[in-house]
Amino acid sequence: MKTDSIFYSLFQTFPSIFFELINKSPAEAVGYEFTSCEVKQLAFRLDGLFLPTSNESEKPFYVVEVQFQPDEDLYYRLFAELFLYLRQYKPVSPWQVVVIYPTRGIERQQTSQFSEMLAINRVRRIYLDELGELAETSLSVGVVKLVIEAEETAPQLARRLIDQAKQQLTDEVSKRDLINLIETIIVYKLPQKSREEIEAMLGLSELKQTKVYQEALEEGLTQGKQQGLEEGLAEGRQQSKLETIPRMVEFGLSLDAIAQLLDLPLEVVQQAVQQTGR
Repeated sequence: MKTDSIFYSLFQTFPSIFFELINKSPAEAVGYEFTSCEVKQLAFRLDGLFLPTSNESEKPFYVVEVQFQPDEDLYYRLFAELFLYLRQYKPVSPWQVVVIYPTRGIERQQTSQFSEMLAINRVRRIYLDELGELAETSLSVGVVKLVIEAEETAPQLARRLIDQAKQQLTDEVSKRDLINLIETIIVYKLPQKSREEIEAMLGLSELKQTKVYQEALEEGLTQGKQQGLEEGLAEGRQQSKLETIPRMVEFGLSLDAIAQLLDLPLEVVQQAVQQTGR
């Protein structure tokens, strides 16, 4: 599992962690959805987007980039994707960019091109090794820091975070999910260890046999099945709409009219027409 995948999984499951990481209230996560978005030109894709779930124009949307390897082209690519996204979707919310690095040494600033962009308050760079006291006191930020913890000390930090999760989280499903995520990070960091060895190392063997944990696991599976069913139905409805577009074009309806009738963005209708060659 790649480092950026771990972070995106973390933000997908626990979006409040992102907002705590940027010194915002974790409660703000309630008003956001973490997603990704295709930008048509040159097949660009923004993998990490926190989009407001309401149309409040003052709430920013966040473009999140996780960068654990030096990349001379990062800012060229990131700002190109951002501005193409703005041109294509014209969001009402102001943009914010957050780039997460393990250390400053990984960053390649390209100051001759981007020094002014990097200096504005819409662009934020987070260096995980500089989180300091926040990583010691906050469970959420501590889990983020676990990703860059040294192999020798990572199991000890993971055990402390698991103990914190047991004490601080009252929702059993959230507690189970966070503990599983901590375990996944350790599996990623210690690939030479088996899952059973890591469970024993973190003191999880007995925990996973408890009735409370098993009930939380069962509840999580039920929720996952329900969510999968709902997503499948939504995808099916969307596909049915797309399949009707060519016929509606044949009947002489304009693309604007089709978009309104099917309650689809005009860009989606245009793309469907292009794909059918009409």
